[in-house]
Amino acid sequence: MKIQTQYSYEKTWTDTNENDLIKIISEEVGEDGAKGTLEYIKSVITNGKVITVGSCRFKIKA
Repeated sequence: MKIQTQYSYEKTWTDTNENDLIKIISEEVGEDGAKGTLEYIKSVITNGKVITVGSCRFKIKA
């Protein structure tokens, strides 16, 4: 599964690997919930939805 990210101040989506995803999420929600939040994001974006966590948005690469 390829996941793309976009910060609120960016105009383009960027392909992001899983290690970077965990770093981004931990900056937004803290270290403790990063992996669980990533699993939740993966489960929701498979339906084509865009998820926002803090100032970063996540979507599946089409």
